[in-house]
Amino acid sequence: MKKLSKLSIVGYGAGDAANNLAFTTATMFLLVYYTDVAGISAAAAGTLLLSVRIFDAFADVFAGRVVDRTFSKRFGKFRPFIMFGSIPLLLLSVATFSVPQLGESGTLLYAYVTYAALGLAYSLVNIPYGSLAGAMTQDPGERAKLGSARMVGALLVGSALGIFVAPLIKPGADLQGTFTTITLVFVAIGAALYFFTVLTAKERVHRAVPNVTLKQSMDTLRTNKPLLMLCLSSFFFLTGYLALTSVQLYYLRDVLGRLDLYPVLSIAQLVLTFVLAAFMPRLVRAIGKKRVYIYSSLVTVVGGTIIFFTPASQVWIGFTGLLISVVGVLAVNIVVWALEADTVEYGEWKTGVRTEGITYALFSFTRKTGQAVGGALAAYALALGGYKSGATQSAEAVFGIQVAAGALPAILTLLAVLVMSKYKLTDAMHAEILTEIRARRESGAPDGGASAPESGRTANAPAAPSAATPN
Repeated sequence: MKKLSKLSIVGYGAGDAANNLAFTTATMFLLVYYTDVAGISAAAAGTLLLSVRIFDAFADVFAGRVVDRTFSKRFGKFRPFIMFGSIPLLLLSVATFSVPQLGESGTLLYAYVTYAALGLAYSLVNIPYGSLAGAMTQDPGERAKLGSARMVGALLVGSALGIFVAPLIKPGADLQGTFTTITLVFVAIGAALYFFTVLTAKERVHRAVPNVTLKQSMDTLRTNKPLLMLCLSSFFFLTGYLALTSVQLYYLRDVLGRLDLYPVLSIAQLVLTFVLAAFMPRLVRAIGKKRVYIYSSLVTVVGGTIIFFTPASQVWIGFTGLLISVVGVLAVNIVVWALEADTVEYGEWKTGVRTEGITYALFSFTRKTGQAVGGALAAYALALGGYKSGATQSAEAVFGIQVAAGALPAILTLLAVLVMSKYKLTDAMHAEILTEIRARRESGAPDGGASAPESGRTANAPAAPSAATPN
């Protein structure tokens, strides 16, 4: 298959930069905004995050079905959602960070409604965006490039937020004015990035069934065991990751007493992202996506362990643990999207129907559920420790933050590794599946009912690069 142009790769990455103007702003700052600006208690905020993010997970499944049932001859299956959903999504981000003082019940109700609406709008844009990668190319190396591009786009936004916004989150500052200005600016920037993606990221993979029925979608999910394993592993990983992300600012500000290190962490993330993005396609070809995922996750476990056991007085050891965790998280987040795209071909090979929408939706459903549980666990850890906004934190509150930033990510990521160790869809098996799918198309043979490829290797053998993998 023809290689992707650099413009299309950059264009695809721009889409995730736009996504994260809404998503990362919420994951990094929404808990702080609710507790320190809107005046919502940590426990109530934790329940809000849990409830709405679980709703978001079901919204992903709804969006996946909508995507599978939609097809435009001019723009394809995915880009119309990005075109028409992006502006409402960005405007809802403004509304989410503009909670009025309506009394305890009114304020909480407004927060629930706006965050739920934001989640639904995000699903209707992000599910098509994530599914688009599988329709752009089937080559493992090219998919790794797309994964790297979206990771770069996301981290550019995350780093900018960490460098320029996080240092502003301090007592006495006009935080409401800050968040209002930022989210309004993001409307303009995000719209430009989304439309750049629409113009440059095109679908090129053959599609025998443009409009997928509900039965075809369910058949794909029922028979796609690698997808289910990847979803379960991602649930554990994202639960730990969101616990860390939700309290990262608290850890630097209230445990280490060095909020000024947040921009340093963000710059380090940015540099590491570019290094890993350049290195990852070669590493994938050398040892396979599954092993990259597992080894990178173990790096995150090491970082979380350091964070949890390091005394608050040992600033640089704690900060080093945070950096180590970040390295593992970045590497996993690059390779996991290529793994998800591979499961689309597995589903097509088993059933004869490509169902990018519902496949990505189920994957996103479990990730959103993990994010919901992780964010809630972080908030509950703050509440149990007795966190108080604007005050010097007690030893119990500091311990609660360390649990959320270190212990929870380490334990949950280890569970993710245990699940992924049983994952069967290696790169070699994926290459054989692609060969069989192409042979079916050329011969006109009926699809579906496939059994596992036999190639004289075990399911856990080292992944060999396919013939189409670029050097």
